Amino acid sequence: MQPLAGLNVLDLTWHVAGPYATKLMADYGANVLKIERPGGDPARRYGPFPNDVPHQERSGTFLHLNTNKRSITLNLQTARGQDLFNELATDADVIVESFAPRVLPSMGLDYQALSRINPRMIMCSLSNFGQTGPYRDWKATDFTLHAIGGQTVSTGVAENQPLKGTDHLMEYQAGSMAALAVMGAVLHQHWEGVGQQLDVAIYEVVQTSADRRMTALLGYEYNGKPSTRAPMLPTALPLGYFPCKDGHACMVVAPPARWTRFMGLIGREDLIDDPRFQSPEVWASPEIKEEIDGMFYPWLLDRTKQQVMEEAQAARIATTAISNPLEVLNDPHFRARNFFRRAGHPEAGTLPYAGPSFSIEGGGWELRSTAPLLGQHNREVYTGRLGLSSLELSQLRAEEVI
Repeated sequence: MQPLAGLNVLDLTWHVAGPYATKLMADYGANVLKIERPGGDPARRYGPFPNDVPHQERSGTFLHLNTNKRSITLNLQTARGQDLFNELATDADVIVESFAPRVLPSMGLDYQALSRINPRMIMCSLSNFGQTGPYRDWKATDFTLHAIGGQTVSTGVAENQPLKGTDHLMEYQAGSMAALAVMGAVLHQHWEGVGQQLDVAIYEVVQTSADRRMTALLGYEYNGKPSTRAPMLPTALPLGYFPCKDGHACMVVAPPARWTRFMGLIGREDLIDDPRFQSPEVWASPEIKEEIDGMFYPWLLDRTKQQVMEEAQAARIATTAISNPLEVLNDPHFRARNFFRRAGHPEAGTLPYAGPSFSIEGGGWELRSTAPLLGQHNREVYTGRLGLSSLELSQLRAEEVI
């Protein structure tokens, strides 16, 4: 049995952060009902798409973020839509929403209103800057949030403008934090029988992020020096990315502990005790770097990146191949652990899906279903759960409530 089986979640989120939070719950057994506006989650328009043909049911981003969920459409800007949502909320354990903080209160669907009809309900409000504060209603994206709160200032080449790293990075981290916060609130709900509202601000997630920001803040508190876009310290031993016969490998060799291993790796044990390499100062010497490169590069270029990785790991040197997506999908380690699971989707076809970030003995992550089609479960929910007739369902469509 999955650990979150029986947990009923209403998902009022879109784009990346909120859907990732509810995906984590759904993948571990929660019953997640995704409530989309009639036009659908904007993430349905995000690529990549199979064969590069855009289609709202074939977005790779949406397919990844919405496994194991059901989908209904509902226009919350209509009075009838708000009434229907209130009915759905009466037995919800958790509501996750990512509206701007002013929106739900204007509809009478904020935590204070909904908790009166369901005191056990947990509402997780995930927004750019939080439910309070002077930035509360500001617009933002992952790009701008990383700029104001992250390490953009210290990313890139010193002579050029700052650069941002991986797209959606902070949104995925915020989704993880929201899921963690909900799990804590679920325990409180179980013990005390009451709900609560959770305020998750992506801006604050950025500040506590392990993606350099928290490290940089702690460093500044310690020595008073801000992070800068400075070049790496020179080192004669391998530190970075290196060409191989069929691509590149990443290797880290730090003296003095790995000097012996590195020389053994490239077949130059005769230099291990050479007096010229015994002083710590030599590793910053351009002449020594040139000499070591002259031995190292021929060794690299005679091997594939897989061979470089395997031989270096056998010598206990931290080294990996730089893999492209196809190589990741066919990685023997992932295959041995059954990480990628192939599943069929009615529009996108059969695709591989990434597996769990952690495993639980006896149960845990399951790919029960691929992402839902837009409004796929309208009839099941509105007629089966809320008891509406087929005629009423048709009227709701005609009135653009669903």
